[in-house]
Amino acid sequence: MSEASPTEKVKNSFWSRYGLYIRLLISVVLLTSAFQSIDWLKIKNALPSIDITWILLSLTMLWISNAISGTRWGNIMYHAGFQKNTIAYIRLYFAGGLINQGLPTTLGGDSYRAISSFKQLQTPENTPQLLSLSFFGVLLDRSLGFAGNSILGAIGLTLGGAVLGTWVPHLGLFLLISMLCGALLIATLLWVPKTQEIYLKLMKGLKVNHALKPTLTAWGFPNIWWQIVLATAIHFLTLAAFWACMKACQVEAPIESLLISIPAIGLLMLVPISISGWGLRETSLASMLALWGVDPSLVILSSLLYGLTILITFLPGLPRIIQKS
Repeated sequence: MSEASPTEKVKNSFWSRYGLYIRLLISVVLLTSAFQSIDWLKIKNALPSIDITWILLSLTMLWISNAISGTRWGNIMYHAGFQKNTIAYIRLYFAGGLINQGLPTTLGGDSYRAISSFKQLQTPENTPQLLSLSFFGVLLDRSLGFAGNSILGAIGLTLGGAVLGTWVPHLGLFLLISMLCGALLIATLLWVPKTQEIYLKLMKGLKVNHALKPTLTAWGFPNIWWQIVLATAIHFLTLAAFWACMKACQVEAPIESLLISIPAIGLLMLVPISISGWGLRETSLASMLALWGVDPSLVILSSLLYGLTILITFLPGLPRIIQKS
């Protein structure tokens, strides 16, 4: 009898079988914990006064941020040798985002994006290499997103970190300068022919051919500067979308509190312990924004509204999923 493939081993693993249910349970526990701290009278009074205009603004900003993200990813994939069809990549991005709403991390949606892109360019030759290159394109896109989120958080610590400690703004400034210098260093190294040669050998060893052009598109000089600005702007739009949900619930919060909290929650939600961050987002935001005197009950209400807004934002990706199912 032949040995089971790695994929079959994963499918048969305990975590693969029961991981989704465990994360669902954790989400329920976290949400239950959040609800226990809610002042239901405040929620009752806030619900009738929710302003739909702010919700529509939040939806618009989320849609724009994800459309820009899909365009950025499509540009990277094009320079990796895949087809140039911006609308198709945006549709795939929204479809992947919708898949992520039922999964603990972005792994599921990202895998869907990579595999779907690969299938559009599938050829009999070098098929495994093309699939690896497709996943690599998604990884480059995610690396820019991670950089933009981290830079936005460093700006927040610089502007409002004094609430956490007098030394925190200095830490934020140090992190901000370090990340910008790090991006410049990466771009400079990628510009040097000898470094390019070493990089190509490394990528070839990882079975990722033709990786230089997409890497230069994402992290090379001078692209890195507008990529960093774009990545930071995308995450600022998501922050503004949450702010709009708070405004819909008549909640006021200092901008520096959101500049710290939202990027921090974005990093925390990468930990695969709940379904798409549900529960984890609500409890964490309520605790963090309480440092600025923001009412935890209304923060939880705003966060729940934000989660539903994200789900609605990605619904345009549903036809793409149904079409390929």
